[in-house]
Amino acid sequence: MKQLLLILCVVVSVITVNAQNINLDSLTDAKAKPAVDTRVTHTFLSSRLVNGHSVESPRNGVLDFRISHRFGRVNEGLYNFFGLDEASMRIGLDYGITDRFSVGIGRSTFQKQIDGFLKYRLLWQTTDNSIPVSLTLLTSAMVQTLKSNDPNIKITPSDRWYFAHQLLLARKFGEGFSLQLMPTLIHYNRVPAAMSSNNFIALGAAARVRLTHSLSFNAEYYYNASDKLPGTHNSFSVGFDIETAGHVFQLHMTNSTGMTERTFITETDGQWDKGDIRFGFNISRLFNLKKHRY
Repeated sequence: MKQLLLILCVVVSVITVNAQNINLDSLTDAKAKPAVDTRVTHTFLSSRLVNGHSVESPRNGVLDFRISHRFGRVNEGLYNFFGLDEASMRIGLDYGITDRFSVGIGRSTFQKQIDGFLKYRLLWQTTDNSIPVSLTLLTSAMVQTLKSNDPNIKITPSDRWYFAHQLLLARKFGEGFSLQLMPTLIHYNRVPAAMSSNNFIALGAAARVRLTHSLSFNAEYYYNASDKLPGTHNSFSVGFDIETAGHVFQLHMTNSTGMTERTFITETDGQWDKGDIRFGFNISRLFNLKKHRY
């Protein structure tokens, strides 16, 4: 009996010592190896590439106030000062509900459009490549409020609505290069009678090349895989991003006039080879509306 009690005491002592060692080791490891955020940042400098969205969004509690301008066509010559006498504008607000989920609204002078969107980052590329790409889901709605010039054409409120759905798939390669693909579905509630479908499928591609710490070169192209609207062409844009404290300035050249998915993906009427190029710029100003705890 005494021997049994002695064995039990030894076993309990060993278990207790091991448990204490495990706890101490765990505490030591926790202090020595704090949690590290491995998410890749700055795949692009802004939530917009040129016209379209990038995988980036405002962080939790951050308001992104955006102003976008597109001037007239360069080939209009000196009389219109190479397009600078004309301009269309979009003013918008994007807000980060969380680090992954954001919402936005905007108003465009072009066709007097009002637009809104929901944006969710489903995958976030990590530095250890356990997640090799970033994937953002985007759905947007646009309503055109411009009055019709033809009294013989009856347009209902429903006819003025358009919708866009995109998958934004991107990867950052090192510090100098980022690539993004954008499969897109555009839906028109009303299309010209000659069109057989209300849906348009397009594939976009964009790239960013980092030139300096605060300067990048961007290019963006959308290929329409469906039948195009009459007189329209694929959208192609190039430009530079300049980052300063709290601001991102984007200067670019594009053959698109509109600044919503419906207008620049399916309704671009300019041709680069004919000089139908518009100079434009975007200005992004970030405001932190939520006090973060660190």
